[in-house]
Amino acid sequence: MKSGFVPVVGRPNVGKSTLVNKLVGSKVSIISSRPQTTRNVIRGVVNGPDPDDPDHQIVLLDTPGLHRPKTDLGDRLNTFAYRTLGEADVVMFMIDASMPIGPGDRLIAERLQAAGPDVVVAVNKIDKAGRGELVEQLAKAGDWDFASYVPLSAIGGDGLEALIDEIVERLPDGPRYYPPGMSSDQPESLVIGEIIREKFLERLNDELPHSLLVRVQELEQRADGLIDISARVIVERNSQKGIVIGKGGSLLKIAGTEARQDLEILLGNRVNLSLHVTVEKDWQRSPHLLDRFGFTTA
Repeated sequence: MKSGFVPVVGRPNVGKSTLVNKLVGSKVSIISSRPQTTRNVIRGVVNGPDPDDPDHQIVLLDTPGLHRPKTDLGDRLNTFAYRTLGEADVVMFMIDASMPIGPGDRLIAERLQAAGPDVVVAVNKIDKAGRGELVEQLAKAGDWDFASYVPLSAIGGDGLEALIDEIVERLPDGPRYYPPGMSSDQPESLVIGEIIREKFLERLNDELPHSLLVRVQELEQRADGLIDISARVIVERNSQKGIVIGKGGSLLKIAGTEARQDLEILLGNRVNLSLHVTVEKDWQRSPHLLDRFGFTTA
């Protein structure tokens, strides 16, 4: 069979996580309109065309959006993304059809040209771009002379079959890396923490979403099946703590309720979710705290 590892790289908010979820057929990455929502390299498995008897397996690596970093965390997220190129059989480079190609896109393209693997350019959001915009994007991106260019809509689904065909054509013969039915290999505690964080992101303004981190502290199942989950919702300043809690605890209650509902679907059991908001001063800029929270580059 054809199989291999395919990093999905691009600037923040080009739709990488939406596309990965669509191709995998289940939610393996959280989604929001906030830049840098993805903070880990997340693997999503695509088997096809018959999932029960596939002739290919694509292991997609959803990466943090590449950007000009302002914190130690930003530096590490870029490192995570670029490091995936070392295990790539094919690279998917996503650009936004509705936005002009900018310096960030060109910088990524230069890195990919030097990296070696074949690059398939996914020109996303054609549903938001006019025909003229799309033609202009394809013409400019064509100067990079990558292996293939596929216009698509990650939300609408247009162009996804063509994208898969282009990737599979360039994959080597290889083993089945993941068994049937497995869509991701993320640790359960990481998935739970990300689902909780997702519920806060769209309700927080300005820079606060970047300061938010969730870490699961307790995950235990009782004899009757009820799952107890305790998690820390971490911010960087005392002033942010009150915002995340909300007036009279309103935001914490709404986000906690929505997260619990999603977790019960994910885990298949009733969930007792306890959230505690704490402050870790300037954690995004602290190498010690970043190591402690698992953002290690070693």
